[in-house]
Amino acid sequence: MELKELLRNIEFVKFFGVKDRVINDIKNNSREIKLNDLFIAIDGNTIDGHMFINDAIENGSKSIICETIPDQIRDDITYVVVNNTRQVYSKICSNYFKNPSKKIYLIGITGTNGKTTTATLLYKLFNLYGYKVGLLSTNKILIDGKEFKTNLTTPDSYKLNFYLSEMVNSKVEYCFMEVSSHSIDQDRISNLDYNIGVYTNISHDHLNYHKTFKNYIYTKKKFFDSLSKDSYSLINIDDKNSSVMVQNTKSKIKTYSLQKLSDYNIKIIENNIEGLIIQLNDKLIHTQITGKFNAYNLVVVYAVCDILGLDQNKSIELLSKIKPIEGRFQVIAKNGITAIVDFAHTPDAIEKVLVSVKDYLKSDGIIITVVGCGGGRDKEKRNKMGYVSSELSDLTIFTSDNPRNEDPNQIIEDMKMGIDNKKIKKVKTIIDRKDAIKYAVSKSKFNDILLILGKGHEKYQIVGDKKIEFSDSEVLNNYLKIGI
Repeated sequence: MELKELLRNIEFVKFFGVKDRVINDIKNNSREIKLNDLFIAIDGNTIDGHMFINDAIENGSKSIICETIPDQIRDDITYVVVNNTRQVYSKICSNYFKNPSKKIYLIGITGTNGKTTTATLLYKLFNLYGYKVGLLSTNKILIDGKEFKTNLTTPDSYKLNFYLSEMVNSKVEYCFMEVSSHSIDQDRISNLDYNIGVYTNISHDHLNYHKTFKNYIYTKKKFFDSLSKDSYSLINIDDKNSSVMVQNTKSKIKTYSLQKLSDYNIKIIENNIEGLIIQLNDKLIHTQITGKFNAYNLVVVYAVCDILGLDQNKSIELLSKIKPIEGRFQVIAKNGITAIVDFAHTPDAIEKVLVSVKDYLKSDGIIITVVGCGGGRDKEKRNKMGYVSSELSDLTIFTSDNPRNEDPNQIIEDMKMGIDNKKIKKVKTIIDRKDAIKYAVSKSKFNDILLILGKGHEKYQIVGDKKIEFSDSEVLNNYLKIGI
């Protein structure tokens, strides 16, 4: 592809050199540059790519996109100066892969909690419909059943467009995508064409990155600001910040709620460990998905189907067939003990899980919770997570959850801040997560509910700079099987 094709619809401040250069690939890392690759210099959070322009040229780049021109420019190199290289990177990646998001139904889900569950449920349902489908999520990336590994909620612009292009080539019709606040802020998604944008909720998270809750809210809002007049916003109006999200959107707005009059009204008829029975407008839905909070996720799945024009009765029939998702309120029952593994890692998510399980608790049972906080992440939520878990549990075990380069003892001390003297007596500290789960199982008896929170689907524990193999569900299953 030639440079002039990549620059289609892109405004630039200055241009030095020729436009008809052949471009083999696009890179924003100078170390990955090969002959005739385009280098885009991005001023990142820790490193400024402009410092490596000469390295990119030495490695074979003949075309540079930057915000500031180098002090010395070469006659044999093309320099394109733009106002914002992040935004331009997103547009150029779309152009390079021939705008794949315009050739597919793209549904983006954003919010603090519920993104992965909702996106995965949608993927499963449309699969049952018989469509070729794609999934871009924290758990995994799937293209018509083929899995690609990922460790980001939302990949960078290049990878996003690559995966979407692969979906188009595989004749995928619908893609369901988690949209993280980081990806919105970093313009990774700024040139994608969404058919539907879904808002789940917003609560305390990622303030290590966004600094203030207000910044976090307005970052999420940018996603809905960017939607076109031909698209839809599907909004949870039970969330107090929902009106902010769509106050400047050009999209058509649809709403859902358990508490207010909306386009899609939900009422929980029955919530038990086998699954939810909910009434959605005038229709009754029996599901295998449990947990009150999952009623919100289920209504989004139904509403997306409805907005896209699928048969309502068929959608309800297929919803009842969907199995629970690994690590998302995953129930493991053995020897009279009900254990639940969940990804809840914010104060709001933990509270919702704990409130929900009280519906299943027998009069002689207690709630035992194993929970930790991630190192190198939002410290302000730690005491809130500690407080809500100790307040709503009969026994709480604080443990490690990806401590990274922080002292796990200090993380747990942060979690204990604000817990009163009465409740702190029912809090135990066990640094080793495997030992914490073993202890929790040993304290569980018939009719108790045991919650293992924070890691969910994750198959690792990050200690220092190392990823160590670890699975909550596997460890839990082993201890329940041998009956500690």
